[in-house]
Amino acid sequence: MSYYIDTFTKKIGFLTAILAIFLALLIGYDATMRYLYSGGSIALQELEWHIFDAVFLFGLSYALKHDKHVRVDILFVHYSKETKAIVQILSMIFLLIPFALLFLNGSYDMMVQSYLQNEISSDPGGLSRRYIIKGVLFLAFVLLLFQAISEIIKAYQKIDSKRNLWLGIGGVVAFLLFSSLDLAFWTNPLWLMFSLTLFLLLTGFQVAFVFAGVALFFALISDELGLNVLAMLPYRVYGIMGNVTLMSVPLFILMGLILEKSKMAENLLLSMGKLFGGIRGGLAISVVVVGAILAASTGIVGASVVMMSLIALPLMLKHNYSSGLATGSIAASGTLGQIIPPSIVLIVLGDQMHLSVGDLFKAAVVPGLILIGLYILYILIFAFFNKEVAPAIPNDESYRTVVKEALKVIFPPLLLILAVLGSIFAGIASPTESAAIGVIGALLLAWINGQLSFELMRYSSIESVKLTSMIFMILIGATAFSLVFNELGGDVMAMEFFKDEVGDKWTFILISMLVIFMLGFFIDFIEIAFVVVPILVPIAHSFSIDPIWFAVLIALNMQASFLTPPFGFALFYLKGAAGDMVTTGEIYRGVIPFIILQLLALLIVVLFPNIIYLLG
Repeated sequence: MSYYIDTFTKKIGFLTAILAIFLALLIGYDATMRYLYSGGSIALQELEWHIFDAVFLFGLSYALKHDKHVRVDILFVHYSKETKAIVQILSMIFLLIPFALLFLNGSYDMMVQSYLQNEISSDPGGLSRRYIIKGVLFLAFVLLLFQAISEIIKAYQKIDSKRNLWLGIGGVVAFLLFSSLDLAFWTNPLWLMFSLTLFLLLTGFQVAFVFAGVALFFALISDELGLNVLAMLPYRVYGIMGNVTLMSVPLFILMGLILEKSKMAENLLLSMGKLFGGIRGGLAISVVVVGAILAASTGIVGASVVMMSLIALPLMLKHNYSSGLATGSIAASGTLGQIIPPSIVLIVLGDQMHLSVGDLFKAAVVPGLILIGLYILYILIFAFFNKEVAPAIPNDESYRTVVKEALKVIFPPLLLILAVLGSIFAGIASPTESAAIGVIGALLLAWINGQLSFELMRYSSIESVKLTSMIFMILIGATAFSLVFNELGGDVMAMEFFKDEVGDKWTFILISMLVIFMLGFFIDFIEIAFVVVPILVPIAHSFSIDPIWFAVLIALNMQASFLTPPFGFALFYLKGAAGDMVTTGEIYRGVIPFIILQLLALLIVVLFPNIIYLLG
């Protein structure tokens, strides 16, 4: 049974990968026809977001099959094979399956209602039979439910002693029965909700399923709420499906993966290493410069950190660089994609805070450049006073030849960056249209470099489906979590705390930044953006805080979450790629100065808020 489910899911995954490529080409064609020939149609634009929906919805089960739904794995990675299997089974039985069944009930009603009403597009010339796309939402959760059953079967086969599994199931059932006696409400349910969520996250359960399962659990045990509080959830998700801004997420991911697979990063690192290698700290500076270019062209932190760990770290250690400076510069520069456009963080923040993504992109450029400048300045000063930690590397080639080679390598990605970001900044194209043009441009660069192949297309499209589905499943779970949290009075409690107990704009900013920074030690930026940010936005509005400026502060702060020990994802990526070349302790010590530099950049933007508007 598991074999047949997995085989079918695999075929669905390949189909969605093809749709991801087709989506980029279709949007690129639509944008070209509209801007050059005043063509295009409403039906074509609606078809684009229908394909986008199919990509991330059908990808949910495919991402589950490949265990791509992110989890906080600082403890999970140390579990035995049997313990991991037990966690997986408990996650499927008590978190995912109940939520999927609830969602299927609501989405089925929504689909049937649409069919009976013969619902069509509200725009003239739009698509008819709107029940079909709502049926895709229902079908996606059917596939997710079947894949959950397959995961249970596979995990069960890995358990030698079934006694521990039944003890775990018994313990969870006892907890559920205990909670049904209203014991959970002997104290504030909001604190229990957060405590249970944090406990499940830290023990290694998938983030998206934790948010979804906890929301369902507290809706069930609350006398005030009940399941009716989640009745509108399918309609909320349907609203996400039609969000044109979020459509740029899979496209930017796809663009980045194509550039990564086409060896652009490898060529950049080697050329920059020769260009700056002649000065002390030159290799570390080249890593920062390449990290900035990759950030502006891919925005994918994991890919950037892994790529530079594999290429630059051995080279730096070979030339007697200190392990701390080497690992710190790689991890820090790899996270620049969080703040430098086109950043997935900024796109998500724009959606959650109801801001223009183009305005956010423009506002983040100068803070990003400040951060790059601080990194380079620190490396130069550190290498100057500690000559043995980052020695200069002699090069036999003439410097003119090195510069020519470097410019030849840098020019194509810079041209792509200018085309993508320039069209957004100038207001010529939307972020989604620019992302589609970026995908086409990345394919052209891969073809020019002789790297375009079926394997490149297959890898890039499949990985983009997995990453996109992971992000949107967290968004679905966080939407359910927020519905229950707000109905329990969480938004009111937060507002009253900051208005009555704090009562001051700057104290609110200090506390909110501190909360985000502390949460960054434990959870990923996606969870922070989907759960914490919506709580802070109305409070910031009540204090008349500039939302663009506040969003940039949040983005700078969340960037640090990738570096802060012990849960910083960039540290996991680096250690995984580096293997035994460096120890975990060396990585932790190496990133501390760069975390301080990130906080310094944050302070500069706080003290000089108008700096974000230097680009207009």
